[in-house]
Amino acid sequence: MKFLDEAKIYIRSGNGGNGCISFRREKFIEHGGPDGGNGGRGGSIIIEAVDNLNTLIDYRYQQHFKAQGGRHGSGRNRTGLDGKSIVLKVPVGTQIFAEDKETLLADLEKGQDPLILLKGGNGGFGNAYFKSSTNQSPRHANDGLEGQEMWIWLRLKLIADVGLLGLPNAGKSTFLAATSRAKPKIADYPFTTLTPNLGVVYLHDQEFVVADVPGLIEGAHLGAGLGHRFLGHIERCKVLLHLIDGTAEDVQQSYLTIRKELENYGANLSEKTEIIGLNKCDALLPEEIKEKCRALKKVTKNKIVPFSAVTKSGLNTVLQDLYEIIFPQET
Repeated sequence: MKFLDEAKIYIRSGNGGNGCISFRREKFIEHGGPDGGNGGRGGSIIIEAVDNLNTLIDYRYQQHFKAQGGRHGSGRNRTGLDGKSIVLKVPVGTQIFAEDKETLLADLEKGQDPLILLKGGNGGFGNAYFKSSTNQSPRHANDGLEGQEMWIWLRLKLIADVGLLGLPNAGKSTFLAATSRAKPKIADYPFTTLTPNLGVVYLHDQEFVVADVPGLIEGAHLGAGLGHRFLGHIERCKVLLHLIDGTAEDVQQSYLTIRKELENYGANLSEKTEIIGLNKCDALLPEEIKEKCRALKKVTKNKIVPFSAVTKSGLNTVLQDLYEIIFPQET
C-alpha cells in the first residue's frame, strides 16, 4: 500500500427536505384540515479516526464526498426520510485544516468520538406545523435548509513513541529492521527511504512504536533533498534517537547538521529528549569508537550509545535506554 500523508478533499452535507402543503380530503370526514408533513434532515459529513489505517491513500482517487439530502415531507403527516450521512475514516493522528492550510479545524486522536464536521440541513416544516386556533388552514410550508460545503486538507502525523533521525545512510532503516518486524528498503546509497516507516519493538512484555523518516541533509528546511516535510511525523514522539554514521569523517558536523534542521523546523523538536546512537561501530576499532564518542561529547550533553545495527552489538543497550524513557514507571 502506498503511503500518502496529505490530501485535499471537497465535502458537502445534504440539503434538508421541504415541508409539504397538504389538506385532508377523506370520504365521510366532515372537517378536513392541514396534514402536510415535515421534510427530512440532510445527511452529515462525519470523520472518524481508526487504528487500522496509517495512510490517506483512500483520498487520492476520490476527492468529492456529498451526503444525501433529506426527502420532502408528504400528506397524511408523513415526515420525509433523513438523508444518509457519510463517514470518512482516517488514521489516528490526522489533522484537518481549512482550505488555507493554516486554520486547524480538528486534531483526531486515539479514542476520540467521531467528529461531525458538517451538519446536514434541517428539514422544513409542513403546513400542519403551523396550524393554530387562529389559523386553522395554513397554506404555507418551509423549504429545507441547504447543506454546508467546503474544501479541507487532511494531514497525517503518525503516532510513534520513538523518532529516528539522521543523515542519509546513517543506518535508520537497518536499525528498524533489526529491532522490529518491519521490512524497510535497505541499500548502500542515499535516500533509500522515501516515505516514513513504522515498526513495533517488543521489550520486557511491552511494546513501543518506532518511526523512521527519510534522511535529512543540510538545507532541508529550504527544500533541499526531500525537505523536512516528513518531520511532522515525529512531532508527537516521546524521544528521538539520533543516529550518527560512525564511519563518517566528522561525526560532530553530522550531529550539528541535523540539530540545525530541527531548530529551523520548529515545533519544539529540538527540545525533545534525545539519545545519540553511534552506528556502524562494527567497522571501527575500539580506539576509534572512543575518539568519536569524545568528539560528540564536546557538542552535546545527551547520552551517546555506540552500537551496530548489522551485528546487533550494543543494540539491547539502546533499546533499554529508550524503554526507560517511554515507560519511566516500569523501571
